[in-house]
Amino acid sequence: MNRRSNRRSFIKNAGLVAAAAGGSATLAAPAIAQSAPELKWRLTSGFPKSLDTIYGGAERFAKQVSEMTDGKFQIQVFASGEIVPTPGVVDAVQNATVEMAHTIVYYYFGKDPTFAFGGAVPFGLNARGQNAWAYYGGGNQLMNEFFAKFKMIGFPCGNTGAQMGGWWRKEIKSVEDMKGVKFRVGGFAGAVLSKLGVVPQNIPGGDIYPALEKGTIDAAEWVGPYDDQKLGFDKVAKFYYYPGWWEGGAQVHLLVNDEKWASLPKAYQAIVQNAAAHVNVDMQAQYDALNPKALRELVGRGVQLRAFSPQILEACFEAANQTYAEMSAKNENFKKVYESMKAFRNEENLWFQVADGTYDSFMFAQQRAGKLNP
Repeated sequence: MNRRSNRRSFIKNAGLVAAAAGGSATLAAPAIAQSAPELKWRLTSGFPKSLDTIYGGAERFAKQVSEMTDGKFQIQVFASGEIVPTPGVVDAVQNATVEMAHTIVYYYFGKDPTFAFGGAVPFGLNARGQNAWAYYGGGNQLMNEFFAKFKMIGFPCGNTGAQMGGWWRKEIKSVEDMKGVKFRVGGFAGAVLSKLGVVPQNIPGGDIYPALEKGTIDAAEWVGPYDDQKLGFDKVAKFYYYPGWWEGGAQVHLLVNDEKWASLPKAYQAIVQNAAAHVNVDMQAQYDALNPKALRELVGRGVQLRAFSPQILEACFEAANQTYAEMSAKNENFKKVYESMKAFRNEENLWFQVADGTYDSFMFAQQRAGKLNP
């Protein structure tokens, strides 16, 4: 048999084998399709749409998921209040009213103070420490053990960095000046500040400006210069304090209903986790890039930038430790997570003061001396 006959015979036989197999060569396509189903989920945000930073994190997350699944996994993002108000987010995810949410979980301190550790706690970890504890110090595992009680699983999905200490109508020079002040501040920080005579007010972000403008409250905290400028707080209060010791690194979470999560193909689960990790880094970078310019502009418009005095910070620190002890005595979940965070915080502070702290202090001194722009 010559070469041409061999080739014709091979092609003919190959065709017969494919036909006899019932088109088995085409079976791969349905298998792949089954492993990558078309899904349409809803995500409710805990933030107003006007904030391209923290609300925008949810949209960036949804875009990442869509792109990594060739558009097969679509997540529609809703701003706070469009389908679920911020206080109802945990209930909505728990009951599968929505499949997922993007929020800071310390908002749900009233349900259980343990929620706060997934966001930020007074004199807790900074943003880098929060990430280190979450990913490598057991923080994620502990929080997901806790979230499971609410039929949820969670993943870090953003961080604002250290926040500001809020907008105050009057200058605060001492602890005495804080007494009786109606301060928009939530959850854990409110519990601490109430020991110093502050009257905490839990008000959603979208309602802060009118409350300050009308004098319903005397002071309010939100995030930092870029977001605060967008919300116009400098128009109704002129004293801008720092640092927000109750939020040294406020972590944002992606919360997913646990049954819906279990129903996802493993590939989709990996994509969701990677998209959340991307936003976790991206949001912090965005805030760090935008806040300096916004702070300069606010000060240029007459905002009075003030640091909380050492006396005030010491008093707040003592009040925070009292609050931790009281809550630990009442709540085993809280105590378990607090002990983990506290031990990790001590180790992180040892390291940061050796490396980053020393470096940063030197560079700040050079800036004050005018040596960074030779």
